[in-house]
Amino acid sequence: MAAVKLLGAWLSPYNCRVICALKLKGIAYEYMEEDLLNKSPLLLQYNPVHKKIPVLVHGGRSICESAVILRYIDETWPENPLLPADPYERAVALFWIKFADDTTSSIAMMYLTTVEEQEKATKECSDMLETIEEHGLIEGKKFFRGDEINMVDIAFCSVAHWVGVIEEVTGLKAFEPHKFPKLNSWILNFKSVPVIKESLPDTETMLDFFKGRREMVLASKSS
Repeated sequence: MAAVKLLGAWLSPYNCRVICALKLKGIAYEYMEEDLLNKSPLLLQYNPVHKKIPVLVHGGRSICESAVILRYIDETWPENPLLPADPYERAVALFWIKFADDTTSSIAMMYLTTVEEQEKATKECSDMLETIEEHGLIEGKKFFRGDEINMVDIAFCSVAHWVGVIEEVTGLKAFEPHKFPKLNSWILNFKSVPVIKESLPDTETMLDFFKGRREMVLASKSS
């Protein structure tokens, strides 16, 4: 089998999605950390359109966009499938992956915005969490749509790990366990999976980075 490379950035939840999928599949890969302020010629070569991470390189060919990469991984290495075989259940899973792509950017906006804009960003994040709680998770199931970790769980890794860090940095509160009991249970289940736990960025390192970044954002907006 041809060598697999992943061009990514350690802090990106989209990068984390791909790492989780590769590890759940047991696929060996070479990881290449990208400096997004000084993008490498390799990144520009493999993703000339958007020039973004993550990029999976397999057999010399590049696959871009995390949701597309997850589908590619699941179809190329069918062992330990991450999507259900049933057409309806697969369609439902793809719906929620698309929902994650469309809405989880609100998490980052909680710290990339000024104080005046934060209220709107926090409300959007809270609305997203409420939708997941009411419509995405099934009572009594460990993960999305069942008891086996799957691609939808991976797609929402930012909800499981990034929300709490952003809340601590900003002092905002979008997630409260008593308001979202199913979501809280899912987060605990998701982060207890050994492969997932070892794939998530270190919390303290994230806090240090986001605090510094937040100060830079506020300084640039006030100048």
